[in-house]
Amino acid sequence: MQEVVTNTRKSRSQMQLILLRFRKHRLAMVSLWALGILILCALFSEFLVPNDPIHLYPNMNYVPPRKIRFFDADGRFHLRPFIYGYKQEFNPETWEREWVENTKEKYPIYFFARGFKYKLLGLFPTDIHLFNVSEDGPPLFLFGSDRNGRCVFSRTIYATRVSISMAVLGVIISLVLGIVLGGIAGYYGGIVDEVVQRISELLLAIPKLPLWMGLAAAVPSNWPITKVYVAIVVISSMTSWPWLARGIRSKLISLRNEDYVMAARSYGASNMRIIFRYLVPNFSSYIIVSLTLSIPGMILMETSLSFLGLGLRPPAVSWGVLLEQAQNFQTVILYPWLLIPGAFVVTAILALNFVGDGLRDAADPYEIG
Repeated sequence: MQEVVTNTRKSRSQMQLILLRFRKHRLAMVSLWALGILILCALFSEFLVPNDPIHLYPNMNYVPPRKIRFFDADGRFHLRPFIYGYKQEFNPETWEREWVENTKEKYPIYFFARGFKYKLLGLFPTDIHLFNVSEDGPPLFLFGSDRNGRCVFSRTIYATRVSISMAVLGVIISLVLGIVLGGIAGYYGGIVDEVVQRISELLLAIPKLPLWMGLAAAVPSNWPITKVYVAIVVISSMTSWPWLARGIRSKLISLRNEDYVMAARSYGASNMRIIFRYLVPNFSSYIIVSLTLSIPGMILMETSLSFLGLGLRPPAVSWGVLLEQAQNFQTVILYPWLLIPGAFVVTAILALNFVGDGLRDAADPYEIG
């Protein structure tokens, strides 16, 4: 029996063994599901939200999150969920106007309901949304509204697309730079290695946040949103490639004199083919893990710059832009739902870190199981 198990293990590829070990990491698997939900939110943002994220609802600023109910004020159960209407009343104790539920107005929530028009995946025009109230009902503020009367839930889901796409694009660019520069430096050595190492050491010696702030402050404030988006992606990638490049360099130094590399040289293979065809695939698992652990840093970079007013700016919608409204301590105390986008940031960063840890453990060649 032991011989059969051993033979079965030997017949599996390295990627299959990595996947088997990764599935045993429960926290990583849960985090992978969380990332899947965030990715779905990014892809189908318009379909998932009931309200237009940039629409201003007059006289509805700082509306608290609406409670979805199945039991009415009389205790009767309703199979279809509903919300009560809201109205403002004067509180004689605090001398402030507060939003309270109007139990005389009941608005059922419908699935696959109509709402604002959009293009699904940017291709198919439609006005169908996953859920919404009837057209004559009030806006469905699941996470409340902000100071301008905009739906925080809709803006948070939209911001997922912007923040995650910026992080992924930045990581892809840093991956290309890291593989090319690290691969060339590790394989050729000499003056090329010296130049790449000095540049990477210079970038690593400068604290990240001041470097990001300095580069972001150089972006003209009159640029359109698209240019600022590209500029932040370029800044994040240009300051993040040294870690990956140094790791790839060290891997190539340890592998460039292996027998299969010498054999490829004897058969006349070009240097670029040896690097990218024979050497880089040998530590692809290291690259995947590094990428997974690099994305949280990219998300934090965008969130930090936008929070400080140096990254994306309104009317752009990102997690950092939304959290910028929560800078005031008094605002947070009175309207704590403005911090909800921060929960998405924390969830995304923790999930990516746990998935990266799971991949790192699964890719360990000395891991048993």
